Formats: sequence, structure tokens, C-alpha cells
Amino acid sequence: MNEHSSQPLAAENSQSPSKPPLIRVNAVIFVGFPILAAILVPLWGIYVGFTASQWIWAVVFLYLNGLGITGGYHRLWSHKAYKAHWTVRLWFALWGGGALQNSILVWASDHRRHHRHVDDNDEDPYSAGRGLWFSHMGWMLREYATNGEDFSNAQDLMRDPIVMWQHKHYVAITTFMNLGVPILLGLALGDVIGTVLLVGLLRLVVNHHVTFFINSLAHFWGSRPYTEENSARDNGFLAFLTYGEGYHNYHHIFQTDYRNGIRWYQWDPTKWMIAGLAKVGLAKDLQRVPDFRIQRALLDMQFKRAQDYAAGLEESPLTAILEREYQLFTESVNQWKQLQSARYERHREQLEGAVAERYQQLQDRWEQAKLRSQFRELEFSLRVQRKRVQALVNQWQLPPLAN
Repeated sequence: MNEHSSQPLAAENSQSPSKPPLIRVNAVIFVGFPILAAILVPLWGIYVGFTASQWIWAVVFLYLNGLGITGGYHRLWSHKAYKAHWTVRLWFALWGGGALQNSILVWASDHRRHHRHVDDNDEDPYSAGRGLWFSHMGWMLREYATNGEDFSNAQDLMRDPIVMWQHKHYVAITTFMNLGVPILLGLALGDVIGTVLLVGLLRLVVNHHVTFFINSLAHFWGSRPYTEENSARDNGFLAFLTYGEGYHNYHHIFQTDYRNGIRWYQWDPTKWMIAGLAKVGLAKDLQRVPDFRIQRALLDMQFKRAQDYAAGLEESPLTAILEREYQLFTESVNQWKQLQSARYERHREQLEGAVAERYQQLQDRWEQAKLRSQFRELEFSLRVQRKRVQALVNQWQLPPLAN
């Protein structure tokens, strides 16, 4: 998502009428490489041809690079959504580096600024507020002030030896992964030039643009079932192209969740990979947003849209019905907060001293089971309430609400 100059002009800002200087290296990578791929790959295919093995390896490399970004750069390092064994982190550092989107440190620092200042044209490095082209790749082509490197938000990453090793040797790593590995593969397949063109060049260009779709299209195209506080949108088609990252509205409100596609049927190979790593002991502490908070966000958006619509109706009984439902919703939220406080208090008491008595241990287990049961009841009540509100929507023929 971000390959930019390390010395942008500090004086430039998003309102400047003149364009800042072009970053020539990035122009070659993001403009020159696609042009080369569009010319050389078809010519080689017509006059020489590609084998099935080369196409398979191109797809394999595409996914290795893509998952290195989504599972490593994004969910592991940028958001701390889970913890991974050092061998997994090294793997992601290599294949993520092969995606040619800058080092982990630079990428994650930029991405954290994006989340903190989303849609702020003066703070968000790839703000959608500055247009589709800018958020897709225009932001990387010039020395914009928003591209200035500031690692104050990534002190944790600067203590990670793998992150700092990759940052120090990034040029060598990405060169080897994008040129050295395809050459070695080409030698094994008996066609170096064809393999470099397909597995090296075309794969790189495709990987760049499907990743950039998250910065651009995922802020313009899709639904916003969880929040309208920012431009991020959910889009199942983009999720298929981006290894599960297309559920962007969900991600922007629940960014620490290791999942983007929370439903079993939603395409999110990154989530499945992380869960698989956890099952074999190579990942742990997978962060999941409680279902109650998810249902709360969905229902809150339903109320907001229904109430906005009902406000335009004169003396409609729908308004009173929605007010009663919203009161029940508020009560459920307050109960959930009380249960959370009780859970934290119980956990604090347990940490203050070891519970030695058998009776006390059984009592603690009973209290925990009671809390879990109450949480489940509240989650169920929100699901039922969402169905009631949806029935109101259908009955009154309101505009479609959140999915």
C-alpha cells in the first residue's frame, strides 16, 4: 500500500495549488512496470508461450505476497490482532517484502496513521477524500507532506528484531524476492525469461493493484452496515480479490479483530490462515470482537437510518415504535456494560490473591458461568431485536438497512 520517498517536502500540504515533485523511483515501479507488463507478457505469450506450471507458480507467488501483506504487515504488525511465532514473522517479512510495498515499519506506521486520521486530507496518507486516483496510487507518486515518515506510532515495531532487520535490508530482500527467486524458479522450469515476466513482473503488478483497491475502491464502493463515521465500505467482490480485506467497513470500526469476514461464508483466506496457524501452535492470542458489540453496531445503524427516514413522516406511528425499540436497545447496552464491569471486577479480585479454598473455586466457576450465560442472553436479545426492526422496515417499506 505504500512505497514512497523518505524525504517528502515538509512545506507541501494537501491544499497546495502546485503539485510536489515526482518520485522517480515510484513512477518507474507503479507506472513503468504495468506498461512493461502490458507489452512484454502478451508478446512472449504469443511468440513463445507460457506453460501451465508458470501460471500456477504465478498464482502461488501472488497469494504468498498477498498473505504476507494481509496476514503479516496488516493484521499482525499494524493492528496486533494476534501473535505469531518468529518463524511465521520471518516468513511474512520475506514474502511481504516481495510485494514491493515498502518495509514493515514504514507500511505499518502509515497504516496506523490512516486509521487514526481516516479521510482527513491533511493527516491520512492515502485519504479517500482526495479522490479515487489519489487514494489508489497517486499519493505514492509525489512527495506529499502526508508521506513524511514518523515512527512515533510504531515504537513497538522498532523493538521487533525481525521488523528492524527487514527495514535495514529491505532493498536487498525485495530485489531477491522479485528477481532472484523468479530466476531460480525459471532455471528449474527451463524458461528464465518467461518465468521472470509472468511470476516476477505480471504477478507484481497484479498484486500491487488488488492491494491498492483497499485504499481506493473499498472507500467508494460497497455498503456501510456498521458505521457511517468514515468512508470505508464492505464489498464481497473486493474481498475475493484482496485475500479477505474487502470487509473494510467492519475493519475500520473493529480494527484489532484478526478477522475481516466474520461470517463463515465470507471469503477471508487471511482469517483462515491465521486460525490454521493457531491450531498448529504457530499463532496465539487471536483477537475477536465480542458478538454483542457487532450486533450493537449493526442495530445502531439500523435505528439511525430508520429514524432518519421516519423523521420525514408526519405523525407516523412508526416513530413511537422506533422510540420504544431504541429504549430497549439502550437498556440492553447498559446491561452489557454492567456485565463487563462485573467481569473485570471478578478478574481483578482473582488476581489480587490465590483462591485456595475448594468452595471458593467452585463459587468462582459458578459466577463465571452465570456471567457467560447473561452475555449470551443479551447477544440473543439483540439478534431478536434486529429481526423486529427489520420487520418494521419491511412493513413500512423503508429503504434497505444494514445487512
